[in-house]
Amino acid sequence: MLKYLNTDIVFQEVPDETSLAINITGCPCRCPGCHSPYLWADTGEPLNAEAIDCLMAEHGKGITCVCFMGGDAAPHEVEGLAAYVHQRYPQHKVAWYSGRQYIPHNIDKQQFDYIKVGPYIAHLGPLQSDLCNQHMFKRQTDGSFLDITARFRRSALLSPTPAHHP
Repeated sequence: MLKYLNTDIVFQEVPDETSLAINITGCPCRCPGCHSPYLWADTGEPLNAEAIDCLMAEHGKGITCVCFMGGDAAPHEVEGLAAYVHQRYPQHKVAWYSGRQYIPHNIDKQQFDYIKVGPYIAHLGPLQSDLCNQHMFKRQTDGSFLDITARFRRSALLSPTPAHHP
């Protein structure tokens, strides 16, 4: 059973989205240098359809995306909740931050609009680092996933924006 400890409204985890980040506990990855080791413990409230409905009643009008932070101990449950969000709240996108190197092959990735994969490796830094091993993918209209990691990189943030010509 998935459990979550807390939530937050975030603006940087998913590009161009205002996301409800749901911090899922019981993380099996236990990455050295993890910024959220308190999420390793099996604590918190059950994360199920009822909890999603309560969170959406509270935050749904102010967000564009539901972002599952973790859930690697029960990826099929994360997939099921993603499907539930898409069915019940079709105007919202769904993202998944996984600490695994790869999403399991038997997970329907089409249930997600965004997927971030990769364990945190301290000496490589977070997504903003040009050395980072983690990658963020965005589902395209044809169902393929495009690597959009460069949107997080410091080098991309420091580059001047090219001029647009009509």
